[in-house]
Amino acid sequence: MSWAFIATWRMALEGIQEGAKLLEDNGNCGDAVETAIKMVEDFPYYKSVGYGGLPNENGEVELDAAYMDGDSLSIGAVAGIKDFKNPISIARKLSKEKFNCFLVGQGAEEYAHKNGFERVNMLTDRAIIHYKNRLKEIKTRDLTPYSGHDTVGMVALDLNNSMAAGTSTSGLFMKKRGRTGDSPLSGSGFYVDSEIGGATATGLGEDIMKGCVSYEIVRLMKEGYTPQEAADKAVSDLNNLLISRRKEAGDISVVCINNKGEFGVATNIEGFSFVVATDSLSPTVYVCSSDNGRTTYEAASKEWLDDYMKTRTAPLELK
Repeated sequence: MSWAFIATWRMALEGIQEGAKLLEDNGNCGDAVETAIKMVEDFPYYKSVGYGGLPNENGEVELDAAYMDGDSLSIGAVAGIKDFKNPISIARKLSKEKFNCFLVGQGAEEYAHKNGFERVNMLTDRAIIHYKNRLKEIKTRDLTPYSGHDTVGMVALDLNNSMAAGTSTSGLFMKKRGRTGDSPLSGSGFYVDSEIGGATATGLGEDIMKGCVSYEIVRLMKEGYTPQEAADKAVSDLNNLLISRRKEAGDISVVCINNKGEFGVATNIEGFSFVVATDSLSPTVYVCSSDNGRTTYEAASKEWLDDYMKTRTAPLELK
């Protein structure tokens, strides 16, 4: 038997390290996913997830999250929820509900309150500075407000051959109130089946939703594609389809593992990073390149890793 754990972006490293310990000690994949994502949600310097996430155009932090059990195919999700600390935990709780397993806005907040989840103001002083600076840049430099859409998504396989997936994000920076991307949507932002494998996506949700890319990867793995082949094909096909129909494609990046613990990754951008750990590989950050629909990656250098944290924790001032 083997275990495996994969996630989008460098920001997942510390969470993957903790979750990997659980999996190594015969822990449950769902616990590993929830533990790891909560660590990302709680770190205030990651501005696209949880506490410290960047606000919508009205200055409000609206969070989306989802959880899926690969054994039962049960799904729980929240969208547009405000002022609750760990939306991934709320989503996992909802996955145990037979009905009403996907709640949005005020309904999600009422459910969280009734079930004892912690209410916290998720808008940090640092996020407010980002928000005010971006408003000024839009006016003075004619920049788009929609920058920053790095969802944390994870898929885990445990020693009992069970699988789980989860996502969490604050969505597009300065999005319209109520805007929801792919992250909480089954088949788009995530999908997992313990008898096949699982995948999760990050990027421009409006485009990812057009291809149900996470489900497509799992479907391809069921047909016999390796995780890497499935990831590359799904992203390349969707990217090419969007370009042929719409003349452009937004950022699309995915990670996946099959039920044997083999992993794959694909992207249509440069610089996408991911974290993976298995029973034979300690938690490692990789940085990707894309060329003609084929993704390659190499381990992040110490300089890259140091710069990553230095950039994200650097002091901010109002411009």
